Amino acid sequence: MKSVMEASALHVHFKARGSFIQEIFSNHQKKVKAVDGVNIQIGEGEIFSLVGESGSGKTTVGKALLALEHKTSGSILFNGEEIPSGTGKSSRRFRQKAQMIFQDPYQSLNPRDIVLDIVGEPLVVNNLIKTSAEKRERVIEALGWAGLRPQEEYLYRLPHELSGGQRQRVAIAAALILNPQFIVADEPVSMLDVSIRADILRLMVEMRDRLGISYLFITHDLSLAWLISDRIAIMYLGKIMEIGSSELIVGSSLHPYTQALISVMPLPRVTKNKKRLILKGETPDPIDLPVGCRFNPRCPVVQDICRRQEPELAEVTPGHQVACHFPKKLLVGAP
Repeated sequence: MKSVMEASALHVHFKARGSFIQEIFSNHQKKVKAVDGVNIQIGEGEIFSLVGESGSGKTTVGKALLALEHKTSGSILFNGEEIPSGTGKSSRRFRQKAQMIFQDPYQSLNPRDIVLDIVGEPLVVNNLIKTSAEKRERVIEALGWAGLRPQEEYLYRLPHELSGGQRQRVAIAAALILNPQFIVADEPVSMLDVSIRADILRLMVEMRDRLGISYLFITHDLSLAWLISDRIAIMYLGKIMEIGSSELIVGSSLHPYTQALISVMPLPRVTKNKKRLILKGETPDPIDLPVGCRFNPRCPVVQDICRRQEPELAEVTPGHQVACHFPKKLLVGAP
């Protein structure tokens, strides 16, 4: 499969702010390692999901791939070329091919603009149209792609006149209007009612099938990733713990963290008496990460080596990578 987006040894670190006294007298500047050596590859027309709890670094990865967040080190390739930075012509061309759908449709749309201007803004900013009639035609086409029909009824509405699902479809239309090749969808349905989520997910799959769009789908809900994804990566405290196809991750997971997520995930044909793997303790402070495997303070099968040495992400079976010293399948929450 041809690679569209590829990140190698990606690091994104942030300066941790301390007290006034610490800022003046401390010789050692602490850092938050939001993304700490991530390697991912997203193929043409693939839906690749990044799953993890809040604070795991998922959104930071998505922003870094779009050059919306400055990377500390590493390489990010789009169609085999390093992504540009700054505001030059190459950067503008890249942004026409790589778009983002944000989590909150209530905040991502300008409340003072009508739908025609919201969806058509990328065309104006990139000087891709010459007349208002051309803009209207392109916006109507994008609204049709996003499932807002009849399109003419939505052109002059303000965001507050739309439902949550309609607002997210407007945001999707604004992302699609430039015919992008790659989209980062950051929790695109988490703010929507359950009854609307399936429609938005179905729309994303239709756009993949029709236009060949590749997605990085960011979510904390493993069940959603299972439904929509070709492959899934499980992330914890800035590191990828496990990568594989959706069937491998849900049916044959080998990392204890993944197994804990699966054990609390609703699955068809599973009895209500199934055993759940409930993790103990809290997620460690990202400023002061544990030595060795960063999951070791909460791991139910931790060994001494886990507290001393950090495991590398390694392939255990074809297409299945795990970062664990003792990868094995537990009889907990298995479908």
